[in-house]
Amino acid sequence: MPRRPDGFRLAILLGSTVLASGGVATAQETAAVSLDQLSVEGTTGATIGYMTRATRSATKTDTPLIDTPQSVSIVTRQQIQDQGFQSVSEAIRYVPGIVPHQGEGNRDDVVIRGQRSNADFFVNGIRDDAQYFRDLYNVQRIEVLKGPNAMIFGRGGGGGVINRVLKEADGVPIREVVALGGAYGTKRVAVDLGDRISDSVSFRLNGLFEDSGTFRDFVDLRRYGVNPTLTVLLGPATTLKLSYEYFHDDRTADRGIPSQFGRPYRYRQNVSTFFGNPDLSYARVDANIATATLDHAFDSGVAMHSQLRFADYAKFYQNVYPNISTSGSVNAAGTALTLAAYNTDSPRTNYFSQNDFTYHFDTGPLKHTLLGGFELGYQEGLTFRQDGFFATTGTQALVVNPLSPVSRVPVLFRNIASGANTRYDLGLAALYAQDQVEIGPHLQLIGGLRYDHFDFAATDRRSNVTNARIDDLLSPRLGLVLKPVENLSFYASYSVSYLPSSGDQFNALTPGLAISKPERFENTEVGVKVDVSPALQLTGALYNLDRTNQRLSDPNNAGFFIASGQTTTQGAEIGANGSITDWWQIAGGYAFTDARIVGGFNIGGTAIRPGNQVGLVPFNAFTLWNKFDVTDAFSFGIGFINQTHSFAASDNTVRLPGYTRFDLGLFYRINDSVRAQINVENLFDRGYIATADGNNNISPGAPRLIRAQIIARF
Repeated sequence: MPRRPDGFRLAILLGSTVLASGGVATAQETAAVSLDQLSVEGTTGATIGYMTRATRSATKTDTPLIDTPQSVSIVTRQQIQDQGFQSVSEAIRYVPGIVPHQGEGNRDDVVIRGQRSNADFFVNGIRDDAQYFRDLYNVQRIEVLKGPNAMIFGRGGGGGVINRVLKEADGVPIREVVALGGAYGTKRVAVDLGDRISDSVSFRLNGLFEDSGTFRDFVDLRRYGVNPTLTVLLGPATTLKLSYEYFHDDRTADRGIPSQFGRPYRYRQNVSTFFGNPDLSYARVDANIATATLDHAFDSGVAMHSQLRFADYAKFYQNVYPNISTSGSVNAAGTALTLAAYNTDSPRTNYFSQNDFTYHFDTGPLKHTLLGGFELGYQEGLTFRQDGFFATTGTQALVVNPLSPVSRVPVLFRNIASGANTRYDLGLAALYAQDQVEIGPHLQLIGGLRYDHFDFAATDRRSNVTNARIDDLLSPRLGLVLKPVENLSFYASYSVSYLPSSGDQFNALTPGLAISKPERFENTEVGVKVDVSPALQLTGALYNLDRTNQRLSDPNNAGFFIASGQTTTQGAEIGANGSITDWWQIAGGYAFTDARIVGGFNIGGTAIRPGNQVGLVPFNAFTLWNKFDVTDAFSFGIGFINQTHSFAASDNTVRLPGYTRFDLGLFYRINDSVRAQINVENLFDRGYIATADGNNNISPGAPRLIRAQIIARF
């Protein structure tokens, strides 16, 4: 096997040297990286190929991952591009301990360590909690931080959070065009243009347009986005970064296939079959996001990092789909299936101000990195749901033949008494402090505490009745890192997070929710991290995560909840990221996840019993992506995903079979400026279930998909 260009080895040495002293490499220090390294990863010297050595997201300070007492998995820009993935749910497939959720076919949704969330998404550390599918055209890397993260990110984050780090204007010239085409009419083009305008001003522009079909009948998507960024050096100690993104996504809302006899209904025969009305099933979002970031180093030694963000999301989705309830399954005779319909208009506007202050000092032999900060936020929006009534029945149910499940029956949508029609607003304020203490070369301690004031009110626009709740939450974090040698660390950590009673999306507050205490997530974890080389890190973790005060819907009292829900997750994770040799890169790992219901109920035929397995969580999951450089011009990648069975929901009545999937990548560098790439997903065309949203909304995995792209840099 040939060796990588000298620039690759030089960049590793430079990045290693800088990070060993606790810093982050500059653009000049990484300038020698080869085309396949620097042009993909930009100027962050902390990232080489598939390995990121440091991040500020886990601690709000620039901290090497080996010194971070927490399990963190990072999907780098090169890995995203090599695997040909375009969405968050695809990119996290190779991350141990995380499973994509269907999200009702209209939003990103994940299950991390047995905890489901569609709100624990962040951009550069600031909440991005609207319900939509995010694209990766302007993303530098994806960070998955596992375990409760309230100390850093605030409410929620019980199982973990997903943080997208965006590309920014860094002064390094880049002119890149990526053109992609593939099966089912996939067409996509993305551009990345950046340069230094003057000694103090840099500019960058990322753009995207896609118009694609999918392997599912009638299901397609159209999206486009533009993200200009500007970096201005206001002085030797002050930097201002400005960013604006407009993103539009319009797609068919696809709820998948139903079940029968506790199994996905003939899923090998229904890989492409649409169940419902594709003409009336769609999801649309228009997002406008503006961010200003100010960094300043005071003469006293205090460093300030301040972010101000405005985000406006116009979101609407509607679907006609197999009913979520038992009646949505195919009957025993295989002759009947019940459809239901609804739509939801859920616009949201977010205002956030996040301000961090860091100070380094010594007290005798102890070296401190002290962090203090505050966050202010205001969120407002509307949740307006209309249920569908079918013209032929005049009711909310339509029975169809599962062998011919596409319906064109007209549907009248109207807001009924049980449907949301709520205007809401949330005010939040937070204070936090953290101290990272280095006690000699072999021992580090981290301790932090966050206070959140959460003031939420929701007004029913029909009755003009307002329900409100105020919560004051304290979230601690403790960690210990023991380093016998510089490249090996053992850690232990304890952390707590809370989810207020208004839930993941806080878009309504019924009387039942208004009297409910916040959910509590408590995590204890021990782990090991070893930098096998400056370009390869191996990690391992054992953890116990308890979720209490979980709210389960009371099937006998609409709008009320049973607050005795409790789950416990015990797990083990192994991760590997980086270069084994200078011609072999890997990314992946193994996760054993035992997520169980501890407190449930058995009421009205709905049984979520203690001992049940949490929905969508397999006991065992193994993933590994390998990339091999055969010659200076030709490389290939092999990906392997294997997971044991899971259940579509926590009642454990519908079993999703385990599966094995292989992916392939072929890469040929035509010259120094152009690379051709072919990706084959599900190489051996195996039938499998990818994810679900309950027992009767089950998503088949894609058959063999072939995509080709040209990456041109000039």
